Amino acid sequence: MASRDELRLHRADTQDGDPYDAYGVEVTGYPAGWSVAAARAAITADIALLQPLLGDPDPSIRIHAAYTLATASDPDRAVRFSFRARLAVEQDPIVCAALVLATAEATRTHPHSPTIAWMRQRWRDRSQAPEVRLAAAVGWLCLTAEPVPDDLRAAVDDLAADERAHAMDTLPWMAVAGGSGETGLHHCARKMLHPDQPDPEHCDDPWAPRP
Repeated sequence: MASRDELRLHRADTQDGDPYDAYGVEVTGYPAGWSVAAARAAITADIALLQPLLGDPDPSIRIHAAYTLATASDPDRAVRFSFRARLAVEQDPIVCAALVLATAEATRTHPHSPTIAWMRQRWRDRSQAPEVRLAAAVGWLCLTAEPVPDDLRAAVDDLAADERAHAMDTLPWMAVAGGSGETGLHHCARKMLHPDQPDPEHCDDPWAPRP
């Protein structure tokens, strides 16, 4: 689930019929999309209970609140606005990255061109924390089919240091994208920016510094 096409698969506007058809079936034979739809409905019903957790003193709770709220149905962009409002006061760069990724996920479901432009501004802005720029780069790539700009490629190659990539694996989006010895960030970068490179086979992270 780390390539641009795979991450765009579950946008609600890309399916001709049921937007959950592409999820396939669970091992029990139960349509996985039904489970996803039920979970999203439950989260949407409890938005008012979850939003205050974006300001919780515990950074991990703020991160997981953003991760959960990103799946809510948000046609009026109220949830997306709460991510932006929290981002304006958030001091922890990893939490800021979570808020950017949450904004991107919410925008996949409810496309909004100004938010896509905002994402581009974030990864181009050198005054932003590296974690924010990386999250914005991944988010922007998942929101558009435009060719990868040279400056985005250069920014990711420059900022995706091994230590930072491991730190960003605390983000649920990155944790589930990792595999085969790669961090989630490095897996996303390889699949999105270097799709011709083969998957590593049970080896160390190929992006890690070598002696």
